[in-house]
Amino acid sequence: MISKKVGEIFSKKFASVHENDLLSSCIDIFEKQEPAALAVLDNKEKYKGVLALRSIIRSGLDPSKAKVETLMRAAPKLTPQDSVSRAARLMIESEIRQLPVFDGEKLVGFLTDEELIHAAVMDEWGDTMITKMMTEKRYVVEEDETVGGVLSLFREHGVSHAPVVSKGKLVGIVSVIDFVEHLFKPLERPRKSGFTIEKAKALGGPVKDIMSSPVVTVTPGTTLREAEQTMHKNDVHSLVVVAEDKPIGIVTKRDFLEPLAQVEMKETTIDVQFSTRDFQLDEAKKRYIIKDYKSFAQRYQPLLEAGTLFVYMKTHGTNHKGEQLVHTRLQLRTRKGNFFSASDGWNLDQTFHTALERLERQILRSKEFEKDKKHAINYLSRIRFPMSDF
Repeated sequence: MISKKVGEIFSKKFASVHENDLLSSCIDIFEKQEPAALAVLDNKEKYKGVLALRSIIRSGLDPSKAKVETLMRAAPKLTPQDSVSRAARLMIESEIRQLPVFDGEKLVGFLTDEELIHAAVMDEWGDTMITKMMTEKRYVVEEDETVGGVLSLFREHGVSHAPVVSKGKLVGIVSVIDFVEHLFKPLERPRKSGFTIEKAKALGGPVKDIMSSPVVTVTPGTTLREAEQTMHKNDVHSLVVVAEDKPIGIVTKRDFLEPLAQVEMKETTIDVQFSTRDFQLDEAKKRYIIKDYKSFAQRYQPLLEAGTLFVYMKTHGTNHKGEQLVHTRLQLRTRKGNFFSASDGWNLDQTFHTALERLERQILRSKEFEKDKKHAINYLSRIRFPMSDF
């Protein structure tokens, strides 16, 4: 897909701050120097981690009081000799899109997701049609649906973006960022639509009050190279694919990274790639999950041939016992199609198992099962979950 190495595409332009510096000083650096990320150093000038501008914006912390160490993250290290595929894989696993590049013990720059994607689409891969990579229209919301209802949809199914329509026509897009900015941390000034902070907080209000509009769109005939250029020009992280003014799919930067991360993986198996946030998987739970996954892979490899199961896990909230709610999102990208599912629960093992069963339902509904009736009949004869769920 792409033969370039990290050393050919990373940026040598970067700035550094110290872990005890205030966030306000970082904002000044981002505005004046426009680095991809800031390298965080300790008092002995030793590298500690990275800080991105988006992390500051999302945090809602007072920059004049909060210190860098509060938002600093330990990012995987790259070398100039690393492949683009490995860089994409590490970005997905760590959920950090600006990775430090080291030559030996020396920090020499950063590689961003934008630089990586741009390099990839300049090769032959960039001629691929956007429809080959987009997520087909799964969740589209009406402009009058409630904010609370759409938020529940995002949480239940692991959705990060959803097109907003009016009578079937695209009128906007709503993302996780919109909820963060206008619901949990509402702006101190009214938006163009004139709604108040109180209305922004109300879960009963219509989603059109917080959606972004107009939407940056592309058509089914757009190539990946053209899509990347459109993203860069408009400074957006997602594009809606439209046909006759109606949304038929959506593509995000993650959709670019995942195929790149698959390049160095085995071509005849369904591999698994984990990404966790705010917690570490212990060995016992990892063994359970891998066992569940292997059983799944054995069942579906004959049908789907090859691919990668991307597992995203994060925690949020606690119950009365202090246990954390676990959110699991699965994305299975294969030669025969892409499938998605999600689950929430207090037990990590069961949450993963539930998400995997939901993924199986997606596959059972797919066109591939329609083509391979023999495989469908064999599977349905030993299915573990109630048929009423289909």
